[in-house]
Amino acid sequence: MELKPNQVRLMMIQVADAIIAAEAMLSQADRDLGDGDHGLGMKRGMEAVKVQLEPLEPSSVEQVFVTTGTAMMSSMGGASGALFGTVYRAGGKALAGRDVLDSEGLALLLEAALDGVMKRGGAKPGDKTMIDALAPAAAKSREVTALDLPDALTAVAAAAESGKDASKAMIAQFGRAKTLGEACIGFPDAGACSVTIMLSTMRDYVLG
Repeated sequence: MELKPNQVRLMMIQVADAIIAAEAMLSQADRDLGDGDHGLGMKRGMEAVKVQLEPLEPSSVEQVFVTTGTAMMSSMGGASGALFGTVYRAGGKALAGRDVLDSEGLALLLEAALDGVMKRGGAKPGDKTMIDALAPAAAKSREVTALDLPDALTAVAAAAESGKDASKAMIAQFGRAKTLGEACIGFPDAGACSVTIMLSTMRDYVLG
C-alpha cells in the first residue's frame, strides 16, 4: 500500500483533528510536569494546519508535510512550534521527489524528523522529551521497510507508545519540568504523548 499526495493530505487532516480533540489530555500531561500550555499550543498549531491543508491540491507528498510543519511553526511559537514544525518540515524535505508515501518513505520521514529535532532542540533519548517517543518510532520504521504500510505504521505506533510509557520513569532534563527532579517520575512527557497520537492516527487512517 502507498499513499498518493491527496491521501497524505487527508491523513494529516485526521491527525490534526485527533490532536485538537486531545487538547485537554495534552494540557493535563503538561500540567503534571510544570507548564500546562502544550495542549493549547498543539491545538492552535493543528487548527492552522487544517486552514492550510483543507483547500490544498498537493502535487507531492513533500508538499503536504512541509505545509503542515510551516503552519505549526508560524502559528504556535515557542519550543513546541519549532520542534513539531521541524518534524514535518525536515521529514517532508526528506521525501523530495517521491510520488507516494510507502514504508520506505515513512522511515525517511521519521529519521529526518528525529535528526532535525535533535539538532534543533539539543535533547537526546532519555531526557524525557518528545524524542523518547520519536526515536524508537524512527528506529522501528527502518526495521519494517519491507512490510506493507499499514503493518509498518502499526509497528511504528506501538514503538512510539512504548517510548512514551518509558518516559514516565525518566527525570526531565529540559523545560520547566527540569526543576521538578524526581517529582516528575510517573508522568509521561507531553510532547511524547503528542507524537504517539500523531502516529497512532496515521496508523488508523491507513487501516481505514
